[in-house]
Amino acid sequence: MHLKLNISVNKIVLGTVQFGLDYGINNQTGKVDLQAVEKILQHAWKSGISILDTSYGYGESEIIIGQIIKKHHLDFKIISKYPQNTGNVKKIFEESLLRLQTIKLYGYLVHHFSEFKNNPALWDYFVELKMNGSIEKVGFSLYSPVELDYLLDKDILFDIVQFPYNIFDKQFAPYMTELKKRNIEIHVRSVFLQGLFFRKIESLSPFFSPLKPYLSLLQTYCLQQGVDIEDVALQYVLQNPYIDKVLIGVDSIVQLKKNIKATTSNIRVVDMNVVDSILVKEKELLNPVNWKQI
Repeated sequence: MHLKLNISVNKIVLGTVQFGLDYGINNQTGKVDLQAVEKILQHAWKSGISILDTSYGYGESEIIIGQIIKKHHLDFKIISKYPQNTGNVKKIFEESLLRLQTIKLYGYLVHHFSEFKNNPALWDYFVELKMNGSIEKVGFSLYSPVELDYLLDKDILFDIVQFPYNIFDKQFAPYMTELKKRNIEIHVRSVFLQGLFFRKIESLSPFFSPLKPYLSLLQTYCLQQGVDIEDVALQYVLQNPYIDKVLIGVDSIVQLKKNIKATTSNIRVVDMNVVDSILVKEKELLNPVNWKQI
């Protein structure tokens, strides 16, 4: 049974990479232990979060999710992803179902665009799985607008697209209108830029020097206005009418509760306008794949 909450919480998708791997620049505790995952999933369900995002490539994440949702009868919708260099869509998909202890998925995404581009035929298996009822929606997890251009130009039919979007990274914004015209669900991730927004600037390595002025601008503004960076960052994406789902990852129930509380925060239009005016030129540094050092 869900608790009564602000409707914004219905836009939240709980990411689960931390359940299977050490993940995130701001993660000080490593992979989340089993008992903590159990509490997180139970609280998420009671709070109105109904979708989990995982992947075959997230270590033991699928296995842990399967065990807990079966134990506590948590009827989450699940989105999983087909990993890189595995070669057999049907086999990997069936293994994901076994791990998750379910018979179908809400969504199944290509996790690495290069896998699709190098082998377009794999998409036929996705379509087949959707047609036979094993998957409700199929789609792609993307990192670059170039990848989305390719899909749109080739007129590939898909239901969900997931990409990074946050105060600093707005590269996909120009595509949102067209995606909605095509009835494609827009799911965004990296809303906190893996926790970079919260890091003390002096603690960051010289690698991040080009981003420090932008971080300083954001942190100083929030401090002066007495608003929480987490609230601003989350509301920035939640208030975007084109965005259907917002993916967040947590490593503790305390963090989850804080995120849920942030869905009800009252952030002013002026705050949204100020953070929207922060235009980062160093696009390559906004992709954590390029983060070689902390």
